[in-house]
Formats: sequence, C-alpha cells, structure tokens
Amino acid sequence: MSAVKTALPLLEREAAVAPCCPPLTERPLTAEEAERSALMFKALGDPVRLRLFSLVASHEGGEACVCDISDVGVSQPTVSHHLKKLKEAGLLSSERRGTWVYYRVEPSVLAAMAQLLTRAGAA
Repeated sequence: MSAVKTALPLLEREAAVAPCCPPLTERPLTAEEAERSALMFKALGDPVRLRLFSLVASHEGGEACVCDISDVGVSQPTVSHHLKKLKEAGLLSSERRGTWVYYRVEPSVLAAMAQLLTRAGAA
C-alpha cells in the first residue's frame, strides 16, 4: 500500500500548486503566467468540474472520497474524466486508499487563486 502513496511525486505537486501570478491589478501578466492561469480557469470553466472542485474544497476535513462526490448528474466515467482534468491543472491532488480515491484541494491552490483575483495592495 505504501507504493500507492508515492504515486504523487512531491516536486510535481509543489510545482503545480505554487502561486503563479501577482494580482491581476498589479501588472500585466507575462505570457508564461497567462498560460498557467488559463489552465486553471479552463479547468474550472466547465460547470461539472467547478461543482466537483467545490464539493472537494468544501468537504468536511478538507478531502473527499470519490464515492461522496460522484452524484453530480453525469456518469461515473465522466466524473473520473473531470477529476483527472482538475488534477492535470494542479487544482486537486489525490490518494488511493484501498478501493477508493480521496481528493483534496491543497491550501496553496486556494491561496494562489485568491492572490490572482485580489486587488493589489488589498491583501
């Protein structure tokens, strides 16, 4: 079972959730910053993905079993597809425990999103 826990490379996860950009009102984004931000917004631009992200983020204890968040009006394979897209965008991380997968939103992801959308100097 410990081999499953090492499936998420720590360096990759840290890179995916590092704050990407200054507040939009501080200065124009560089091309690289815009690319990283667009990946996040594109992943959240789908209503099912946004709902899944919200379900995970607001779940008690900060993480949710896929069995608890699957009822979003689409089939289980579609839920898995959307969760994969959220993980690829660096918005979710996951851990397999037995037969279930648990998802979480790292606090640094929410902080990076908030930083990007906060007025410069307001924080």
